[in-house]
Amino acid sequence: MLEHLAGRVWIYPHDPDPDAIRPSVAVIADNDGSVLVDAGNSPEHARAIQTAIETAGLPAPKWLVYTHHHWDHTWGASAWDDVTVIAHESAVPILTSEAQRPWGHRYLHDQVEANPKLGPSFRARALAVPDWSDFRIVIPDQTFDDTLTLPTDVVLRHVGGKHAADSLIVVADGVALLGDAFYPPPYHLRTPDDTIDYAMVKQLLSEQHDWYVDAHSAPRSRSAALAGS
Repeated sequence: MLEHLAGRVWIYPHDPDPDAIRPSVAVIADNDGSVLVDAGNSPEHARAIQTAIETAGLPAPKWLVYTHHHWDHTWGASAWDDVTVIAHESAVPILTSEAQRPWGHRYLHDQVEANPKLGPSFRARALAVPDWSDFRIVIPDQTFDDTLTLPTDVVLRHVGGKHAADSLIVVADGVALLGDAFYPPPYHLRTPDDTIDYAMVKQLLSEQHDWYVDAHSAPRSRSAALAGS
């Protein structure tokens, strides 16, 4: 279910099981149309979030923002109707290429056999999407380069980083929604020297948001984030 964090910001919590790779999703509620931050890791995940939004009585999403192109943040998009999908401009060629791949259980199996490092990610995808008949990757409708402010005063800002070059953060009502921006590269691309992007963490903390929410951890207040930095 959705949990109210601050102001207009609600959080659908992440799955604490790391093997599930099921990140949190945020809803910034507004009577002029809510902003959904990330799509869920599958249509099934997205439908659970839709039910939670309806149960909480929040306005339906009008905008869907991808914090970055990775599957667990975008694969639920096909279940969201009547939304404008927004991402950083560099996400478009990546997602266009991903959309052309023959996704399905056989393809996932073959890819893991060819590159075992893909195992954790691809096994999670297989669990997230049991039925591929209507699955599709949704290409953004709108992109931006540096910063974009939505009509509801929600600010999107590109930050890049080692995890994904298209990473952006979303700021509203004292809450910074970070996606995976400061994380190291994905497992199959990671080297032993890759760590959290501490320079980005320091910069984000200097901005003095009240809350910091990354996609695979519980929300942290500024004081808690400083204590853990």
